[in-house]
Amino acid sequence: MQNDYPCSGVPPRIALVGNPNVGKSSIFNQLTGLNQTVGNWPGKTVELAEGTLVFEGTTIRIVDMPGTYSLSSYSEEELVTRDFLLSSAADVIINVVDATALERNLYLTLQLLEMGLPIILAVNFIDAAYHKGISFDFKSLQESLGVTVIPVDASSGQGMTELMGAAMRQLRSKGGGRPARPKYGKEMEYLIADVAKELRAGNVPLPEGYPIEWISLKLIEGDPEVMRRVKLPPDLLARVSEKTSAVESIHGESANVITASERYSLSHRIAERSLKPKVEARNAVSEWASDLLTHRVYGYLVLAAVLGGTFYLIFQAGGIISGAIDSAFSSVIVYLAAALSFLPPMAVNLLLNGVVFGIGAATSIALPYIATFYIALSIFEDTGYLPRAAFLLDSLMHKIGLHGKAFIPLLLGFGCSVPACMGCRIMETRRERLLLGALVVLIPCSARTIVILGVAGAYLGIGYALLIYFIDILLVLAIGRVLFKALPGESVGLIMEMPPVRMFKPVAVLKRTWLKTKDFVFTALPLIVLGSLAVEAASSLGAMDVIVNSFSPVTVGILGLPVATGVALIFGMLRKELALIMLAAYAGTTDFALIMSPAQMFVFTLVMVIYLPCVATLAALIKEYGARRAALIVTMDMLLALAVGAVASQMLSIIRF
Repeated sequence: MQNDYPCSGVPPRIALVGNPNVGKSSIFNQLTGLNQTVGNWPGKTVELAEGTLVFEGTTIRIVDMPGTYSLSSYSEEELVTRDFLLSSAADVIINVVDATALERNLYLTLQLLEMGLPIILAVNFIDAAYHKGISFDFKSLQESLGVTVIPVDASSGQGMTELMGAAMRQLRSKGGGRPARPKYGKEMEYLIADVAKELRAGNVPLPEGYPIEWISLKLIEGDPEVMRRVKLPPDLLARVSEKTSAVESIHGESANVITASERYSLSHRIAERSLKPKVEARNAVSEWASDLLTHRVYGYLVLAAVLGGTFYLIFQAGGIISGAIDSAFSSVIVYLAAALSFLPPMAVNLLLNGVVFGIGAATSIALPYIATFYIALSIFEDTGYLPRAAFLLDSLMHKIGLHGKAFIPLLLGFGCSVPACMGCRIMETRRERLLLGALVVLIPCSARTIVILGVAGAYLGIGYALLIYFIDILLVLAIGRVLFKALPGESVGLIMEMPPVRMFKPVAVLKRTWLKTKDFVFTALPLIVLGSLAVEAASSLGAMDVIVNSFSPVTVGILGLPVATGVALIFGMLRKELALIMLAAYAGTTDFALIMSPAQMFVFTLVMVIYLPCVATLAALIKEYGARRAALIVTMDMLLALAVGAVASQMLSIIRF
């Protein structure tokens, strides 16, 4: 079919916008399949997923915006979404709303209409609404909003063709027929008109693409980002403040409260006209499950079983798969070593121990640990269990300035730090993500557990191994409390709607898992290979003794350890279990009692647990937080390990352990 979209050859872009848990990602997956990439909005840590599809002969880019309840500038997600839409980066906006919570979702819809954006309303979960006994007058909803309304059900794919057909009609209209701005109470409308008149009369330079009435409304609300971008002359600012104060005195509320009340009132009236409740149809099983999962006693028992099962799956099943992959790559290395024997030994070592080993290390983390983590997380999200688990653990996590959702990445850190680090993105604010990211890398992962059991457990006894675990958890709580007080910004409460308990869709879970897993592999793989090459090059050039001896001021001077343990500090940066292997190879013995005293074993194990994260975790930190913040987290870990190790060494020396 001929492509009659009038553009300059650049594929048009459609943005999916909506509250969290309204099914945006499901619609995104239905439309784009596996043709997806993930990237950050320039200068921000907020991720935008983008995919492509071909519809009626036209290649279209689809962007899945972060879920947001509002378009204020109080969170990074809200600001990124608002800037993206106002920058005309999207040709059409599909506003996805939950049919079972229409009134609440329309609050965001009204804010999109205030911006004068070309919107199509996708009413999702339409089947769930019908099962709840709700029917719709879509004609009334369409007339009230002045936009095209399409009922859809993302889980089954219902309505996707109609939705894209409406989007194509909007694209071909060249942006024409944009909806009118919602009208509020007369005092507010008079105030918006007065401020807009003042802006026009004052010839105030306005950001391109920002509607003047929307800017007026934001100035009335005192939006800090708009106030920063629209530099009002002092006299004009005073007049705007005077007019705003007059309306505030009439209502007895601040301007931002008034505008929020106006939106909620209008969304209530629109929903009331558009919804037709029938005889209530209750889902007894879903309600019973929801009550059980949030019960003050049984809810915690279920939570323990679910998280314990998740931990077991990632730790045990992931470990088995990781071991199998490691064995496979070991066999490949042996085979290639024989096949490449005609090459110089140094070239063979660089190729096998650097490149092949690096690829194997990345694969043995990505497939068993990260993929398993995202499968579990996707199931938690799709079934509606994640918000219920967060609700139960909210009060505990508030002790370190976080809320309930933070517990899941912390728990998963016992399996692998990489998915735990990437799981921090479930937190709402950049401050919370950074705080949680600094803590999850201190959790003893499965590789660190190998060190704990292989040294402290094997030579000192299980009691000392458990003591090291206990010290590490105390450090996590203490560092969390310190960072909570030190990091700028305010903590947010747990504001999370409880979606109904429902069955997950295996295909959607697997698609989401693949998208996130491949994103990590392509990001971390180059860093892991480069790290492996650097270490192997140092070994091949005979520089390892020089490097190990250069660590002696730390290993011997500060920590009181044998100089040979410098090898463990070096190779521990690649993977923690390599620390023991390379230490044994360098020392020429697997009996660590021959090279370390009991006190040194305890200090060595404690330091390795806290010490720098492995290169795969470092890659995840850089991806999530940027190089500068990742460097700060790594520096904190290194200084903490040295401080704790030095204190432990001195204390054990005093008590003559």
